[in-house]
Amino acid sequence: MNAGPLVGVDELAALLGTVTVLDVRYKMGGPAGPEEYDAGHVPGAAYVDLDSALASAPGVRGRHPLPEAAVFEPAMRAAGVSANCPVVVYDDWAGHAAARCWWLLRYHGHHDVRVLDGGWAVWRAAGQPVETGPSPAVAPGDFVATPGGMSVVSAEDAQDVDVLIDARAPERYRGEVEPIDPVAGRIPGAVNVPTGRNLAADGRFRSAEELREIYAAVGAVDGASVAAYCGSGVTAAHDVLALEVAGLRAALYPGSWSEWIADPSRPVETG
Repeated sequence: MNAGPLVGVDELAALLGTVTVLDVRYKMGGPAGPEEYDAGHVPGAAYVDLDSALASAPGVRGRHPLPEAAVFEPAMRAAGVSANCPVVVYDDWAGHAAARCWWLLRYHGHHDVRVLDGGWAVWRAAGQPVETGPSPAVAPGDFVATPGGMSVVSAEDAQDVDVLIDARAPERYRGEVEPIDPVAGRIPGAVNVPTGRNLAADGRFRSAEELREIYAAVGAVDGASVAAYCGSGVTAAHDVLALEVAGLRAALYPGSWSEWIADPSRPVETG
């Protein structure tokens, strides 16, 4: 199936039964994902919880640290993920949670993972079939988590890349407001590409050409070393995904701003 990191609604509808579909619906402060799943989901999809399967407990490594392989692997196996079966991930959060799952699967060695372009909203708008009720029993997968398939940077080397992208909203990037973390501002030298810029008005990702233009404007071009961060490391994966659509590779700073400010000796920039 692998043909870029995105899959369209019609293509997924034709692939049902031959791919593993993961529902990772999650919204900060929004309705609970399992309840939304029970009310309706892509037929055959297995629900995956972001907080327990796609992140570790918050702490000095940030609000959503990467999960240990010993946690991520059984969670993916329980959802039916196998090494040789393509995976499609979707959410109802503009692709943010789906991008996190896409990145984690790629990071842990799965080579055929795609995100449903437009997510649950586009699936429903297209009149595609909907299944209700709790997650069905699925045959356990054989996925083996082998970390290292995607690039990461740490707090120590985040500033060493050519282009460090802050994926948060502009007002958070500038340090004008900070609704979540205790310190406002950004990592010095970072440039801002909010995740909302990755999407067209219909909720789908912009074309590769449009995304290349957006990221070229901040210096993210072929030959440049690029990394992305956000508040807790979740939504930054959306920029990494958009860059991959554009044909560019970028590292993720998993700890992101919430880890950066855990050490008061690290510099902060505003404005």
